[in-house]
Amino acid sequence: MLRDRVVVVGVSGGIAAYRACELVRRLRDRGATVVVAMTRAAGEFVTPLTFQALSGNPVVSELWGDQRPRFDLPLESLGKVRGHVEHVDVAEVADAVVLAPTTADLMARLVHGEAPDALTSLVLATTAPLVIAPAMDLNMWQADATQSNARTLRARGFRFVGPDSGPLASGLAGPGRLAEVGAIVDEVDAALRLRTSMKGMRVLIGAGRTEEPLDPVRVLTNRSSGRMGLALAEAARDRGAEVIVVTGPVSVDMPHGVSVVPVMTALQMERAMAGHAGKATVVIMAAAVADYRPAKLATQKLKRDNASLNVPLVANPDILAGLGAAKRKGQTVVGFALETQNGIANARKKLEAKNADLIVLNTPEAGIGGGTNTVTLVEARSTVELPESSKREVAERILDRVLELRGDTAKSPKLKLTKPTAARRAARKSR
Repeated sequence: MLRDRVVVVGVSGGIAAYRACELVRRLRDRGATVVVAMTRAAGEFVTPLTFQALSGNPVVSELWGDQRPRFDLPLESLGKVRGHVEHVDVAEVADAVVLAPTTADLMARLVHGEAPDALTSLVLATTAPLVIAPAMDLNMWQADATQSNARTLRARGFRFVGPDSGPLASGLAGPGRLAEVGAIVDEVDAALRLRTSMKGMRVLIGAGRTEEPLDPVRVLTNRSSGRMGLALAEAARDRGAEVIVVTGPVSVDMPHGVSVVPVMTALQMERAMAGHAGKATVVIMAAAVADYRPAKLATQKLKRDNASLNVPLVANPDILAGLGAAKRKGQTVVGFALETQNGIANARKKLEAKNADLIVLNTPEAGIGGGTNTVTLVEARSTVELPESSKREVAERILDRVLELRGDTAKSPKLKLTKPTAARRAARKSR
């Protein structure tokens, strides 16, 4: 997958910078065209001339550097080079960007969107998949700030490889070593495969919550933020799919690069989902849809004239059941189930009743509103519990399973999810 691909190796100022030399060589051995971008601090460890000799391309090291198109790139990439701003040119032609080593300082800058140099500007400007290989001292890696930054970057779709454990330059031992070069190369290859794993597919996603009007100012709704559905939309988009999101109100920004169909009520969502489902390869119903709506909409604001208020309710349509009933040959349907008891049994009943291929089971404590989720993938004959992870990581694993169900396992490398800590396992048991 690396042959004739443009891979940018970003090098920041840590002692492990010398190992980036081997990374450049190994990427070129696999057929990649390599361009190195480095911070000024990285130049204190390895000179730009070294990387230029190893990569066969000039090094991007200055924000105001040479603006001429001077790189030895594949012909299909040369057409993207405008020759006006060097780091933007490189960002646009990159098929993947790998940051190795990634220091704690670089991670912090990436989290806050800072762009004081060519490397950070390039990362902000690229739409290519991003791989991070952290390398720093033990206590720096374990610091709360660094761990928070790592979680944020993972949630944004950065792929992490390492750090490994072992002796460190400070004399301490533990996690903080740059991952093995072979593992980094494999992760870049996996990122590129993932980038096209859903190319040619149309993915329809129901997201957000519905709001059922009670009177002109009040609605019946729930606490769903829409993060899970939009994380699925981002992940499918980044795998090359055409993505249509039918969404009720959400508490987060809409992702770019997807088609958005805004709705408000369950009836509106039913019509929109049914209207787009016929041409979809994959249908994912992640929206939190109200089961009931007021039988009658009050035309005026309801006054608090009485000590109690009785509101007759009627059932909303079962959108997932309708999508399952209309499922065409070759289409994959995924539903979500939020359960407070008998989760696996209820999810499996839902799987059969709705004619779905996969049910994603979660709980109110694990999934509603926050940035992480703990889910179980439920199928007719198997269940897979995923560790607590960012919703983006959970979205990737769901899409991995969708491709496996479709027989496209070669396209979709497994997403590596960290095992839950003892504290997280204990917390889940106490819920």
